[in-house]
Amino acid sequence: MNPKSILNLFSILVLFFSLSFIFPIIVSLFFDDGALFLFLKTLISILIVGLIGLFITRNVKSELSQKDGFVIIVMFWIVLSFAGAVPFFLNGMTIIDSIFESMSGITTTGATVISNLDDLPESILFYRQLLQWMGGMGLIVLAIAVMPLLGIGGGQIYKTEVPGAMGEQRLTPRIKETAQALWIIYLGLTLVCGFLYYINGMSAFDAISHAMSTVAIGGFSTHDESIGFFNSISIELICMTFMLLSAFSFALHYFALYKKRPLKYIFDPEFRFFLTFILLIFLIAMLISLFTNDSSSPSFRELSFHTVSMVSTTGFSIGESSEWPFSISFLLLIGAFVGACSGSVGGGVKSWRVMIMLNHAYKNIMKIIHPNSVISLKIGTKSVDDDVATSVWGFFSIYVISFVILLLAVLISGLDLESAFSAVGACLNNLGPGLGVVSENYAEINSFSKGVLAFAMLLGRLEIFTLLVILTPMFWAK
Repeated sequence: MNPKSILNLFSILVLFFSLSFIFPIIVSLFFDDGALFLFLKTLISILIVGLIGLFITRNVKSELSQKDGFVIIVMFWIVLSFAGAVPFFLNGMTIIDSIFESMSGITTTGATVISNLDDLPESILFYRQLLQWMGGMGLIVLAIAVMPLLGIGGGQIYKTEVPGAMGEQRLTPRIKETAQALWIIYLGLTLVCGFLYYINGMSAFDAISHAMSTVAIGGFSTHDESIGFFNSISIELICMTFMLLSAFSFALHYFALYKKRPLKYIFDPEFRFFLTFILLIFLIAMLISLFTNDSSSPSFRELSFHTVSMVSTTGFSIGESSEWPFSISFLLLIGAFVGACSGSVGGGVKSWRVMIMLNHAYKNIMKIIHPNSVISLKIGTKSVDDDVATSVWGFFSIYVISFVILLLAVLISGLDLESAFSAVGACLNNLGPGLGVVSENYAEINSFSKGVLAFAMLLGRLEIFTLLVILTPMFWAK
């Protein structure tokens, strides 16, 4: 462990984050919304902290280990959430609400404690969207791309931050080039999404704001009615398209754009599984809606939008889903547990893990029926080692145990089972909206529950193991 090296890199990352406050300052100046000094104070405070850390460690040149990478990633997300909470606190929110809102933004969860969004200053609204955009992929990938230019390696951070298949492969020989490629794709998707929003009726402010949260699969909006505020089929279709694009593996986007191999999408087994799963959830929900014959059942338009929004773990809405039959809302929530593809900015268990677990279960069933048979575990045309399947089941067991403990903690605080189950599921899977009292926002729950759910957001964003590893005594042993 190299404390000074960690502090040095940490200070540089904090300095990067402090520069993000320039954008809400510009928005505040443009709209003259009265929040200018709020962001100036925050910018100066965080900038000073970063500069002090950089000054203390100015002569440090030590190499970072993988253990250092774990510490930096976890501490960076925690400190970012606290630093990101400053503008909310200065705007009048309580400390716990400010941290909750900031953690929700930076982890791209989309759970909010704020109501009456339309009455907030434009710069605060923009800042919420910016938090999600940076948290989606931009902040860490930007740091990885820029760090090598400063003579600091970013490979350790890359390994701990990017889950699944993306963590096992480098799209280019050098990690810096990989990060830059992902950053360009992420930025490009945001620009195209914002432009399409704008030409289809959104104001420039709303288009930029919603493009950031759409591509980040965050779900924050500048309006209480979310995407439903615009009441536009074309905007909803654009939103669905980019929610799906961001839920796909960015490795596929890289191969399609940089290697001119768009057929990679079709041949990728996880891509096919994810789309099939979304279609299955939608068809089941439609059947439930038809057979219940309930006047509160969602329309085809509402159900298709919410299915994509929930399974991709975005959390946008276009209607009052709290009034739908409970079975449909619960089904969509369960869909979010599977979540997006590996190497995407989405949450959930991830489709590739579910595929491995299903195939591994099938293999074991076949072994029971045919004990002497030799059955290999395959995902598409590639064989998967039993060690990989074992690690995936290990992840899932820790995921379930974590969920149960978090659920118990929230139930102890007095929240009803429906609200508690959905709140923990929504936060652990970085989804956002839940059921019951948390269907619209989280303002009504107590501070203890907000603290537990904020921890759940961080746990889900860091893929559980990254956070739990540093909480074990063995990690800190020499």
